[in-house]
Amino acid sequence: MIKVGIIGSTGYAGGELVRILTGHKDAEIVWYGSRSYVDKKYAEVYQNMFQIVDAKCMDDNMDELAEQADVIFTATPQGLCASLVNEDILSKTKIVDLSADFRIKDVATYEKWYGIEHKSPQYIKEAVYGLCEINREDVKKARLVANPGCYTTCSILTAYPLAKEGIIDMSTLIVDAKSGTSGAGRGAKVPNLFCEVNENMKAYGVATHRHTPEIEEQLGYASGEEVLINFTPHLVPMNRGILATEYAKLKKDVTYEEVKAIYDKYYKEEKFIRVLEKDVCPETKWVEGSNYVDINFKIDPRTNRIIMMGAIDNLVKGAAGQAVQNMNLMFGLPEDEGLNLVPMFP
Repeated sequence: MIKVGIIGSTGYAGGELVRILTGHKDAEIVWYGSRSYVDKKYAEVYQNMFQIVDAKCMDDNMDELAEQADVIFTATPQGLCASLVNEDILSKTKIVDLSADFRIKDVATYEKWYGIEHKSPQYIKEAVYGLCEINREDVKKARLVANPGCYTTCSILTAYPLAKEGIIDMSTLIVDAKSGTSGAGRGAKVPNLFCEVNENMKAYGVATHRHTPEIEEQLGYASGEEVLINFTPHLVPMNRGILATEYAKLKKDVTYEEVKAIYDKYYKEEKFIRVLEKDVCPETKWVEGSNYVDINFKIDPRTNRIIMMGAIDNLVKGAAGQAVQNMNLMFGLPEDEGLNLVPMFP
């Protein structure tokens, strides 16, 4: 059994890690870390775990945790993992970091967008960007994985094949995305109160959202050129889900069949990526509670643009599910172990 420790187990992503790992036949959670609820029963924080999890919450002592766990998930705010990780810890355990601390390879870019000093830049080069469908072989050999962000997972995977094949003009790429409120975390914030969110929809982080450089960097690797995008996220009144609609100019005339063949080239063998049938637009409800990514596209010959669409559950493929997928790869397990989650409907 893989012994698992979770730092930040009482946030939404941490809670989803607990839910998924409870059904994982090769993993056992030995540490439910939560700075806010030390010594409180985990099932009192998340009552859905009553008579399922009997453990109490513990602190975020990573040094002690590294002695007990084969892998540590850090579902924490930016900066914490970077401030705790060191060579002694990495010599004893593997880390899957769900924050942004090791996603962006340029330290100055990270510090500019996140407004904090990076505490362990020496590990940035080593850290593997854990988008499994793209970096699978590197993840298998990693001891430190940077789990991608939720918006970024959806946005990158939706456009990746066309960026890789040079079909779209990357200088024209626009990403318009919507997220459920769980993406903002479990902390009490006035903008996330029911009366603020219900019957409302709003853009936020316009031209400043922190996932922007992450999307640009990864699609830059795919296309082999510097990428600058307009990325606009929106908050919508639902619990879970991300829908990304992306627009770009086509570099040449292409048919539906040609574009579909490109997506199939990259994703036909990928269990968790479903390229939908022609003219079927992805919906967040179709992936809710699952690790799936639903993708489709529409060519608009009138404007010479292609419209790419993707949908994920932000807490599963956008966070905890992808983290478990990374763990499975790191330990040589079947990639889908613990992740055969049928989407919930309605």
